[in-house]
Amino acid sequence: MYRLVCVSCGADYAPDAILYRCSRCGHLLAVDYDLDTIAVSRADWNARPLSLWRYRELLPVAGAPVTLQEGGTPLYHLTRIGEDLGLPRLYAKHEGMNPSGSFKDRGMTVGVSMALQLGMTSVACASTGNTSASLAAYAAKAGIPAVVLLPAGKVALGKVAQALMHGAKVIAIRGNFDRALEMVQDLCESHGLYLLNSINPYRLEGQKTIGFEAIDQLGDVPDRMVLPVGNAGNISAVHKGLIELLRLGFIDRLPMMTGIQAAGSRPVVDAIEQGLAELVPARDPETVATAIRIGAPVNAEKALTAIRSTGGTAAAVTDEEILAMQRDLARKEGIGVEPASAASVAGVKKLVEAGVIDRDESIVCVVTGHLLKDPETVIRQCEPPIEIDADVQSLLSALSL
Repeated sequence: MYRLVCVSCGADYAPDAILYRCSRCGHLLAVDYDLDTIAVSRADWNARPLSLWRYRELLPVAGAPVTLQEGGTPLYHLTRIGEDLGLPRLYAKHEGMNPSGSFKDRGMTVGVSMALQLGMTSVACASTGNTSASLAAYAAKAGIPAVVLLPAGKVALGKVAQALMHGAKVIAIRGNFDRALEMVQDLCESHGLYLLNSINPYRLEGQKTIGFEAIDQLGDVPDRMVLPVGNAGNISAVHKGLIELLRLGFIDRLPMMTGIQAAGSRPVVDAIEQGLAELVPARDPETVATAIRIGAPVNAEKALTAIRSTGGTAAAVTDEEILAMQRDLARKEGIGVEPASAASVAGVKKLVEAGVIDRDESIVCVVTGHLLKDPETVIRQCEPPIEIDADVQSLLSALSL
């Protein structure tokens, strides 16, 4: 059993209410489970395959979900980068290995399933790219129409291609993501589409399973979990899920939640560093890491709580630091990620060098999207292929042999 609860005033609402914010105070909502009624053990979960739906007792979907077999993503030990940084227990949870290539699939399998459960017939979102790709895929699986709004010229083509191919109605606006989100919220409220941005509390329920899986794969609670922060839904969701595990007695402590933003889009970092109670939006966010190019993250309230209540921190990394770590992950560990994903590991490097992270910490970095999400940025960084005549001597010459 569960209900929707305001994270600020505590007002509660029926689980079938089509709400995205508290109607009393305007703050965000969360799904609150009656944990005393949940009859599941660690042994029950361990007997099931590693996937998002392994944890179905802590998810709100009642019937058969709309699924593309998401979750169960690999946890990699970053041995070479860890050796470079003096961190022998550094790991990366590669969410780019989900069906559409990003962590958003965890939220969309639950969000689209809930849309059907609530009787909704169409879905919509604003996106910097990955949300649109995932929503389009899951809406196609569910057989319902999807509308996505994108900031024109600001979304990697790999992500636009996914949304188009899966049949979503894709609309590019001459404005930034924050304006797109305002517009899609108005559209959903006025015309009855179901909003599936991370303001939707049900979508975040799927994303919290990143933390569940990481603990099961590691065999312990990491000292620190590090996530890229754009709209701040992911760090908020993981924190919420871990609190539920703590209250169920499945874990005995929480990791330090640590958020990493790009230097050109760092409102959460500024709020942490300046001790602000509320976030001040970045007016013109800009970064090569398009997935986290967001100036007014809607889940900032939850994210600040997650960071502060666990003794975590937040840091900003430059585009140059992000791209350098993207190359290192590929060339030293064989892990291909899009720029925003590399921000988490780049942030660890920065925090280690600043003396904020202890070198004996166990650290799980969430890398959120696949390399092929943004091939243009990859190609701009790399040397082009060497073109030669079709003979062996030319080949040997090119190889300096």
